[in-house]
Order: sequence, then C-alpha cells, then structure tokens
Amino acid sequence: MQVTVFAPERGVIEAVTPPYRSFKAANDFLMALDKDPIFEVEYVGLTQYVSANDGEYMIKTDRLLQDVRKTDLLIVPPVYGDILEGITINQEAIPHIQRLYKGGSSVASLCLGAFLLAETGLLDGKKCSTHWAYLDEFRARYPGIEVVDGAIITEVGNIYSSGGASSLWNLILYLVEKFSDRETAVLISKNFALDIGRSSQAVFTVFKGQKRHADEEIMKVQEYIEKNYNEKMTIDVLAAIVNSGRRTFERRFRQATNNTPLEYIQRVRIEAAKRFFEASRKNVGEVMLDVGYTDTRAFRDTFKKVTGLTPVEYRNKYARVAAEV
Repeated sequence: MQVTVFAPERGVIEAVTPPYRSFKAANDFLMALDKDPIFEVEYVGLTQYVSANDGEYMIKTDRLLQDVRKTDLLIVPPVYGDILEGITINQEAIPHIQRLYKGGSSVASLCLGAFLLAETGLLDGKKCSTHWAYLDEFRARYPGIEVVDGAIITEVGNIYSSGGASSLWNLILYLVEKFSDRETAVLISKNFALDIGRSSQAVFTVFKGQKRHADEEIMKVQEYIEKNYNEKMTIDVLAAIVNSGRRTFERRFRQATNNTPLEYIQRVRIEAAKRFFEASRKNVGEVMLDVGYTDTRAFRDTFKKVTGLTPVEYRNKYARVAAEV
C-alpha cells in the first residue's frame, strides 16, 4: 500500500513527520509479528527541498507531487503560521490533490490541513474535523462544508480529517488500524505513548462564541449572556433585548452564532465553570451556583456533554491547587 505524505511549503514539522514515522513503524511491528510489511511510505512536495515551520527545518522529498500518478493514501498536514498565506504558497498542490482523489486515492487532512483540503472542493457538501479554535474561521470561509464541533476524527467515504493538534495522532492510529490491523495500531500507540481511545477534543476546547457575523443586535444579546450568565434568563427576555418575537429571535440567533440561545447560555456557563475549577478551591456545588445552575444533575450532565468529563474529573485534572472532592 502506497502512503504519500505531502510536505507543504512551510508545513508544521510536528504534523508532517508523525504519519511518515508511524507507517514506517507499522512495517517494523508487522515484521516483528512475523508478517510482511505492507506500507510504502514517501514524502512528496512541490519542490525537492521543502522548508518547514518558519524555515528552521528542511525536508528532502522523495519525489515531486506532480510526479505522483497514483497512491493509496495521500496525507495533507497543516501549514505553519498564517493560514491564508499558507494556502497561497501551496496553491499549486490543489489540482494534484484533486487529480489523485479522482483517481481513487484516499485523502486525509491533519488538523488545520483541512483548510488546504477544503480549497480543493472535495469537502463541499461533506463533514470534516479541524482544530476547535479555528471552527468559526473555517465555517466563514467554507459555508458549504459541515465542520464537526469537537470531533477527533471524521470519515466521509475515503476522505478523513482530524481535530486539533495532537488529535492527528488519533487519525494516524485509526488509519494504521484500518489498513493493517488493530494489534499494529496498539503497538504504535504504546511505542509513542499515545491514547488510542480518545474520541473528542471537547475537553481542550475554549468557547469564545461565534462573533464573526454582521447582526449587531444578536451581538448585544451575546454580550448580555456573557455578562449575566449567573442569572436566570429566558428566551423571551433575550428576545426582548432586540425587540423581536421568540421564533424570529431564535432563528436569527442560530443563524448568526451556529448555536441556539440555550446552547449558547450553556456553553458560556460551562466555560465559566471551567475557569473556576482551574483557578480556585471551590467545590462542585459552589461553582454550580456561581455559574447559574441550581440542579446538580443538570449541571453535571451539561458539563460532561460539553467537555467530555464530569466536573470532579475536570477539576482533578486541571486545577492549579489541590482540592478536596
């Protein structure tokens, strides 16, 4: 099986090398298990030598992307620094990615590599993952693509994408398992000390609210929620801020923020709770009341839905000071 790792100009070295090393390691483990190695792994680029990060690394490619007539799996890592600048300097790669996909190749983007993959049009009308901190920017630039909030791995046909940063390892392990076997993927996860079972990047997410929109009245409502999250608030009260009917308000709010008003309130409250857990000695009950919840079960269920952890698990994992359960 041919695995082709595209090394983009100014690529993120921490994302370019992991797939190459992992599939190479898969061959080593397969041989250790008395099995035949199955992966032919290569670096390709737009030039023979490609700079990575801000020029501190140089990658020697095995051949040029334009010379790849066929491959089984093409991996697209992210670009370091400004995303749009990175797309521009790697524009020449787009028709080759399109050509290989149309020729039957599977394509996998790692983290912010989803931006370059999205430029090809291959994700139009499909779902994908990318770094949680760039969801708003991605949605604004590619409205025809459904980016999955919090997903570590998204698979649509033979297109794969990963969530942010170290999530790329989860996609690599998934691909190793898919194209070889579970045993080999587990051995790689142990070798590199990786969590093979992680399915969400929710615990790492910092909710900032979707504010890249032109509806100034909805922006006022967002600011009101963020300043008064610890108070009881209803949809009717929020709608009255912009002098709008309930149904019209809910539609406008969702269109502007990609959240319902209730979802937005929940996300703001849980983000505040996370900050309390990280920086104070307050117990779960105190934090629950501080952020506007009065029902312990509702707070726990919502917190776990948003972060993937219970309040106690989150506090024990991220608190700066020791706290009693």
